[in-house]
Amino acid sequence: MKYVNADIIFPEELLNEIQKYINGGMVYVPKPKGLRKKWGENSGSRKDLNLRNDEIRKKFFGGDTIDQLSDRFFLSSDSIKKIVYSKK
Repeated sequence: MKYVNADIIFPEELLNEIQKYINGGMVYVPKPKGLRKKWGENSGSRKDLNLRNDEIRKKFFGGDTIDQLSDRFFLSSDSIKKIVYSKK
């Protein structure tokens, strides 16, 4: 996150109004909800987990047991169950 000086980006009237609430402090301004990215979307982690989970579901419905999948993917039996029994 990049630091930006408020007196450069805000009009003077808005800056004066903000200073009524916080003077000389730091304020985080979040992105609007529609513009936020979900966890892992920037790094690709979400895509990797979805691919792994799809493979787990495919193998489970292909005949592999929960214990076999747990050993193969290094996850607990409970984690495997959550993946295969959850809605995609």
